[in-house]
Amino acid sequence: MSTKSRFVPTLVLKTLVLGALASLDGTALAQQQSLPPLMPLSNKGDVENGKRLTATCAGCHGIPGYRNVYPSFHVPKLGGQNEDYLEIALQGYRRGSRSHDTMHAQAAEFSDQDIADIAAYIASIERAPETGISGASDEMIRAGQEKAAVCASCHGQNGIAPAGQWPNLAGQHASYIERALTQYKNGERNDVVMAPMAAPLDEQSIREIAAYFASQPGLFTTEGM
Repeated sequence: MSTKSRFVPTLVLKTLVLGALASLDGTALAQQQSLPPLMPLSNKGDVENGKRLTATCAGCHGIPGYRNVYPSFHVPKLGGQNEDYLEIALQGYRRGSRSHDTMHAQAAEFSDQDIADIAAYIASIERAPETGISGASDEMIRAGQEKAAVCASCHGQNGIAPAGQWPNLAGQHASYIERALTQYKNGERNDVVMAPMAAPLDEQSIREIAAYFASQPGLFTTEGM
């Protein structure tokens, strides 16, 4: 596996953040500013310890097509995800800026080193890329491709992120992408960049964008972890 990328597209990030700040009202801005942006960890991950720590993750993330019960959505694929992003995501669940009771309970017990180890192990798994579960029509996918153009700076035109701190979306299950975008829209996920990006999206646009990224080959299920 290649060395973790620390490249940050400064101009793109600055533009997005400034746009995000300008679009937030006073209350929302105060809420966003109260939580500093999460960054990849400097800890070097231990793959073998990460493998041990992910034993409990396999019960959900290691089963193809597994669904979260309530609300109902497909549990996200982790295989092929960026190591830096995995660290950021786990830190978000740990501090509660990402809303999911089970994931918060799991991540709350992790140290920074644990998170680095888990991310290193998951990122070390290599398998063939897959498309996600969707069931969307070709028309919906085409509409999603057009609307996903604004996502390309961070997530790539086809859902493969150009820098490691952003998540790959290609091949992710559509229902999970829908869930994530809805959470950014309603504030259940706290993120100064994604909140204003998701705010103007209606339900149909969210479904179409999710359908497009799910149709692209990319992430895969880490069966058995």
